[in-house]
Order: sequence, then structure tokens, then C-alpha cells
Amino acid sequence: GVNSGSLEKELLKKHGGVTAEALAESALLAISEAEQTGFRELVISIKSSDIQQNFDAHRLIAEKTEHPFHIGITEAGTIERGKIKSSIGIGSLLLAGIGDTIRVSLTGDPTEEILCAKEILKATGVRKSGFDWISCPTCGRTRVDLVRIARELEDRIRPLEEQWEREN
Repeated sequence: GVNSGSLEKELLKKHGGVTAEALAESALLAISEAEQTGFRELVISIKSSDIQQNFDAHRLIAEKTEHPFHIGITEAGTIERGKIKSSIGIGSLLLAGIGDTIRVSLTGDPTEEILCAKEILKATGVRKSGFDWISCPTCGRTRVDLVRIARELEDRIRPLEEQWEREN
């Protein structure tokens, strides 16, 4: 695994800091070293808190290896902000066909990481759910408390979704 916060000093100097190219080169060096010692069944993990950098590094490596990828955004942040960064970062990789396992890293209750990961998988079509419902934003045309209704519906279908997932 390669993390933007712990890149080799030589690569930081060569690339002028943390870059997608530096992350990719570090990962390729680690893959080469592992394969030279006889390890062939590898899972590649590259993590950055910069979404674009993370995406670019994965694209560079995906072109050069057939190994599976464990994807995520490192140090994504608090639950609210981290969910957004993780959804964009992980979701974009999954939509590009990159990623075999995922890790959502949020500062907060770990169960939020699981819920966020499930939603990312459902939103990208990787994981099918028994329910796919949409809710329009509120606007002046509505005369009902749409926010309350949407939350109530979400709360009511959650046990049904969980049951469906256990059975399928």
C-alpha cells in the first residue's frame, strides 16, 4: 500500500512533492519488489486525501498492472464532509472500472463508514438493492413537508432493505 502521507523522500524530491506520478511510481516499485521475492497474489492500495490525485494515480497504475485494487480516500474527514469526498473519490474509480474492495475512512462513528460504503456501491450500480427510490428537492410548487416525508420513508424502508440484503 502507498499513502500520500508516507511517500519515499527520494520520490518526493524527484517529483517535487506528492503527485499522482509519485504515488504511482511508489506503488510500482513496491509491486516489483514483492514480485521479485515470489509474491504474486497482491492487492494494490493507493490512498490520497486529494481526490483528483488519488484518481490519477489509480489510472496510471491500472494501465500497468492486472492486480486487484483496494480503493479509498485517506483522511477523508468528518462524517459529513468525508462522505462527500469518499463518494466522489471511490465512486469515480468504480465508474472507471477500478476497484475490487473499498474502504471509507471517516472521523466519527465507524458504522457511518459502512453505511456510506453501501450507498456508494448502490449508487454506482456495483451492488444491487431491493429499493431504488428518488426524492426531488423541495421547491415552491409543493405544499407538503417533503423533507419530513422523505426522511420518514427512508426510515421505514431501511429495515426492508436490510432484510432484502440478508436474503439476497
